[in-house]
This record gives sequence, structure tokens and C-alpha cells, in this order.
Amino acid sequence: MAFSADELRVLRRALAIALHPAPLQDEDVQDCLRLAESVDEAVREAGRLRAFLLDDLARYREALPGSLAGYLGLLRDALTAGYDPGVDDLAALRALRANPAAAELLARCRILAERSVRARLARVSQATGSTAPAVPAGAAIAPRTRLLALPGGRAAAGEPKPNPPSGPAPDRPVPKPSEVFPPRRRPVPPPPPEERVAG
Repeated sequence: MAFSADELRVLRRALAIALHPAPLQDEDVQDCLRLAESVDEAVREAGRLRAFLLDDLARYREALPGSLAGYLGLLRDALTAGYDPGVDDLAALRALRANPAAAELLARCRILAERSVRARLARVSQATGSTAPAVPAGAAIAPRTRLLALPGGRAAAGEPKPNPPSGPAPDRPVPKPSEVFPPRRRPVPPPPPEERVAG
């Protein structure tokens, strides 16, 4: 954006008034308003030119590889104007990296894209107030394992809980071993053969 000599005079006067406030004459106010309108129009025109350039860049990118020379020239102009290369540009340049000019632009675009991503991440972390410690690259993150005791044990999982005794255990006699394990009866031997015949 270039200012004419009259616009520079008005700009210098406006800056002087901003630094040392003083009453303004109507003529000074009108000059400042005209300068502000000129700046706004220049910004709008720059936006229109940028949109036109990016549309052209997309058309040339879609016509690759036949439009290689035009695409590389437009991409250089867009990068000079502050354009952040997108995923489509990186993919196109990777497909064309056999061309030295495309390979050079690919290296430049990778650097710019990485800077853009880092700047966006920094803005997001500032907005969310994230203070997560940085993890060194390549460091293995071991999972943290903690065993927690759950109240209730197995009974909490649905198993029936035995009813506790309501009072003291009754006094019952302890059974004797012979009552629990009765003695075996000895087998009776069969009678002699003579008795069986006689019977």
C-alpha cells in the first residue's frame, strides 16, 4: 500500500495529534476521515486481489500437470502475499517433486505449513489455558496403573451375602467321632458247604 504526499501529510498530522492531543479544526477532521476511507478501500481491494489470486491458483492446481509453470508462478506470488499452503498444495507439489522448481517450493511450503500449524496450536493452548508439560520426542509414555479397592467386594457384584448370626451361638453338644463315623460291621463268613447242602 502506497500513500501519496498529501495522505502522508495527513497521516503524520494524525499521529502527532494522537501523541499530543489538541483541539482539531474541521478541515483536519475531514482530512483524517478521507484518509481512513482510502485505507479501507485499499484493504478491500487487497482482499479482492487475494481472492482472485487464490481462485486462479485453484484452477491451475486442478489442471496439473499441464499447467505446471503457471501453477508454480501463482503459488510463489500467493506465498509472497502471505498465503498459507494447504493440503492440496502440498499433495500437488509432492506429485511434482521430480521438477526441481516444484521440489524447492515443496520444501518452502512444508516449513510454512509447519509454522502455521504451530501458531494455531499456540493460539488454541493460550485460549484454553492449557499448561500441559511438553513430552520429549520419542519418549515412551508408560501407562499408569492403579488398583483401587471397591467397597463391597464380591457381594457388590451380585453374589448373595450370608446373613450374620443374630445372637450368640447356641450351646450344642459336640458329636463324638463314633457318632459321626459309625464302626464298620465285619462281614459274616459264608457257612460251610455241608451245612448249605443239608439246608
